Amino acid sequence: MQVSVEATEGLEKRITIEVPADNIQPEVKKRLRAMQPDMKMQGFRPGKVPMSVVEKRFGKQVIQEVTNEVINRSFYDAVSEKELKPAGRPTIESQAKTADNGLTFTATFEVYPEFEVTGVETLIIEKPVTEIANDDIDDLTEKLRAQHASWETVDRPAQIEDQIKCDFKGSINGEVFKGGEGQDMPLVLGSGRMISGFEDGLIGKSAGETVTLDLTFPEDYHSKDVAGKEASFCVTINSVEQQKLPEVDNEFIEKFGVEEGGIDAFREELKNNMRRELDRVLSKKVKDQIMDKLLLANTFDIPKSMINAEGARIAKQMNEQLQASGNQLPKNMQAFQGDQFEEEGKRRVALGLILSKLVEENNLKAEVAAVKAEVEKIATSYDDPQQVINWYYQDKSRLAEIESMVLENQIVDWVLEQAQVTDKVISFKEIMSDVNRN
Repeated sequence: MQVSVEATEGLEKRITIEVPADNIQPEVKKRLRAMQPDMKMQGFRPGKVPMSVVEKRFGKQVIQEVTNEVINRSFYDAVSEKELKPAGRPTIESQAKTADNGLTFTATFEVYPEFEVTGVETLIIEKPVTEIANDDIDDLTEKLRAQHASWETVDRPAQIEDQIKCDFKGSINGEVFKGGEGQDMPLVLGSGRMISGFEDGLIGKSAGETVTLDLTFPEDYHSKDVAGKEASFCVTINSVEQQKLPEVDNEFIEKFGVEEGGIDAFREELKNNMRRELDRVLSKKVKDQIMDKLLLANTFDIPKSMINAEGARIAKQMNEQLQASGNQLPKNMQAFQGDQFEEEGKRRVALGLILSKLVEENNLKAEVAAVKAEVEKIATSYDDPQQVINWYYQDKSRLAEIESMVLENQIVDWVLEQAQVTDKVISFKEIMSDVNRN
């Protein structure tokens, strides 16, 4: 087998391979002979069909099968011989017979980039340091009270944060538009649920009052039929209700699974939950910093085939999630396509290559104990933890996902040991507001 390689553009290579006839013809004859004993044809006894007839009927098919196999095998033998690492499948550009009935073909393909991860020692990582204060526990308690609040009717004008129930009818140029009517609709004033001016126009009004509101829909309103148009709303307030927060007593805290220890035990439970969420957020913030800075410090060519494959994978995942949620794309919108996620695909592939290189260079492996601990941690949030643990260990592909997660965490720990790390004190409220904004 003769092999020649040329570089084309970027990471692309073109390889020309010449395969001698003795790699093809003997296999073709072998397969045709194997078919003869089982062949049945009118005019011949079973198994007695002449080879010339077998070749005439099935020769082209068998030659094509053998040729495809030879091309595939020869390609990977050739790149192995030339110590090339293909990224993705090759494209066969041309193929032809040689004078001795052998085969010559040309294939183009991309190779993995050759690079070294640099700049780890110069990375400056800000590590957030956060404590949970009593005020933070108080804030969460108030949020939980609000989530379990009830509404009670009051005999006074409506205020911000009150809930009203109202009938309304909206019209444009004197005609009611689609979706412009509602009966006994509950609405919390100040929630921003309605268009600008609607809720503000009802503050200070009492049950039984009817109000006319002349408003304008925003230009970017989701319904194009009314976007940017002036509308008149006739609104009748049926009732005004104020929020009634529950007392933080035994009945309240038992809703959160705290049956003993009273308020102190409840606050301790809240603090533990907050700490778990805080640890997750802090860990993600540090990891995101490291990944971003590794990308900035290491730039190299990335195989287009890998970017395209990752983009397609993201699109497929997005479409499956959309379908699983029961939502549907608007009629004029097509399903997500891979090229929509080219930048995200490029980022993921680049990070994957950098992390793989760090694993290789530092001989990192997912520690068995760490994998086991991660599986058990995930399982604790389920009713039957052991069933979840068994589920992961019954399938290598499921466990591989956990191993990948653990290995990524080990890379983060390794980078933190090499990089320049500074602590940054930040309040619990501030760090959680960052999360909510994102």
